[in-house]
Amino acid sequence: MIGEEVPSDQYYWAPLAQHERGSLASLDSLRKGGPPPPNWRQPELPEVIAMLGFRLDAVKSNAAAYLQHLCYRNDKVKTDVRKLKGIPVLVGLLDHPKKEVHLGACGALKNISFGRDQDNKIAIKNCDGVPALVRLLRKARDVDLTEVITGTLWNLSSHDSIKMEIVDHALHALTDEVIIPHSGWEREPNEDCKPRHIEWESVLTNTAGCLRNVSSERSEARRKLRECDGLVDALIFIVQAEIGQKDSDSKLVENCVCLLRNLSYQVHREIPQAERYQEAPPSVANNTGPHAASCFGAKKGKGKKPTEDPANDTVDFPKRTSPARGYELLFQPEVVRIYISLLKESKTPAILEASAGAIQNLCAGRWTYGRYIRSALRQEKALSAIADLLTNEHERVVKAASGALRNLAVDARNKELIGKHALPNLVKNLPGGQQSSSQNFSEDTVVSILNTINEVIAENLEAAKKLRETQGIEKLVLINKSGNRSEKEVRAAALVLQTIWGYKELRKPLEKEGWKKSDFQVNLNNASRSQSSHSYDDSTLPLIDRNQKSDKKPDREEIQMSNMGSNSRSLDNNYSTMNERGDHNRTLDRSGDLGEMEPLKGTPLMQKI
Repeated sequence: MIGEEVPSDQYYWAPLAQHERGSLASLDSLRKGGPPPPNWRQPELPEVIAMLGFRLDAVKSNAAAYLQHLCYRNDKVKTDVRKLKGIPVLVGLLDHPKKEVHLGACGALKNISFGRDQDNKIAIKNCDGVPALVRLLRKARDVDLTEVITGTLWNLSSHDSIKMEIVDHALHALTDEVIIPHSGWEREPNEDCKPRHIEWESVLTNTAGCLRNVSSERSEARRKLRECDGLVDALIFIVQAEIGQKDSDSKLVENCVCLLRNLSYQVHREIPQAERYQEAPPSVANNTGPHAASCFGAKKGKGKKPTEDPANDTVDFPKRTSPARGYELLFQPEVVRIYISLLKESKTPAILEASAGAIQNLCAGRWTYGRYIRSALRQEKALSAIADLLTNEHERVVKAASGALRNLAVDARNKELIGKHALPNLVKNLPGGQQSSSQNFSEDTVVSILNTINEVIAENLEAAKKLRETQGIEKLVLINKSGNRSEKEVRAAALVLQTIWGYKELRKPLEKEGWKKSDFQVNLNNASRSQSSHSYDDSTLPLIDRNQKSDKKPDREEIQMSNMGSNSRSLDNNYSTMNERGDHNRTLDRSGDLGEMEPLKGTPLMQKI
């Protein structure tokens, strides 16, 4: 019998696949009844691997099942199997016609691919393990086998060098054989038929987790996922169905929303014919407000046109002659409402972070749908839901909310509302002062909050006044001059102080309160000035599952926010989140990369007597 063993630690592990007990039968069951002889012993590992090539299928299946048992959370055995050339044999058995053989082999590969030793994943890839798993997936017709296959692919997808291999070989099979048929979504709905429902939820969870991981790779991977026929449609259908069933916190929802977030990264640049959605940049004069001036010579711009017309409080999405499909759904009202529902109903930090990150992505850049979505979120009363996340106990949720608010503040009406209702909590999350958050936020989060504050108070005198009323000046000066904050934090705080001093209306009140001109002095070294002269476009890309012990490199365990200390007001200064590797202006939702799966522990193959 298979016994479930769940680790009692602080991490959340992805669901463990369960096998039919027949797949773990012992070799002594091959004997025709009666107890085993007195000298019966457990075979050594080389002997078990040799049994995989035995002529009797029953011996092959039981040897594979025993390997699965031996490899259960035993990194040494996994490594030994690889060194003894057992992995190519197991991959070869995936094409065996009998289910008990290929199921046992796949279960062993699933265990071997789980864990710290990345060489095991590479070994599976190097002997064409991904195409073999795909061939087996296309033949599978039952949930238990499909669950083991998709779980193995999820494990493999956590390795960067295997992600494109999965995209190239497995994407269409996972979509056509798993996501679409079991999601309940239909390409051509039949009005006479009853609506279909989600089935095989564990298999869908594995598959969405795998695609969540590979979507954090390069733009080419995201392009192929967006353009895979039916994938985006089915993912949105799944999340809508789960919300309808009041199940907004499932692992399936988390993986789907994180995947949708990743696919929304740079969507305004990467989709086909993206140029048709691009909007003309504002004139240079519109970027010469207080935030863009030199330290003390700034004048408050009067009579300048805001980025969005405050009087135009509603912006309707353009009318369509046919329903949106495929990648176009990523930026339609339906998906925006999904994110709003999750922000209001979900309690899972990763789902909240992904929903806010997706909104951040969609509102990044100067493009038509970004403008529509900024307005739609205001009309749907979503600004308060995002602002409420600033008090969340999980730092990554706070950071995601801050990033979303920054992009939303590009809309002048949103800027006004955020300044009134969210600015106090933004200030409270800054270090220092009498009123501070109980959390000790990281450098990246502090810089994100500072840049959001700067966006909100720019060309917004009332918000600047509110900043002064909420101890904001005290905290900013403390960050700038205390000597114990990082260079990025000091630079970001200095930019906010520079924006404040740019309002002539505030100088006398500030001086009456005891502040001096030198308190607002921007002291940036040459390196800082050089860095801040670059434009940035920060989006958020894939979340990877951080609910695993530290068997990955540190940079893969959390989303690294971009270097957001820029002083530039470029055309695309709204930011998105993306992969930190080689691109310090973006963060990537790589939370899925750590979401590996391992089958339940099985009984020993043979017992010593």
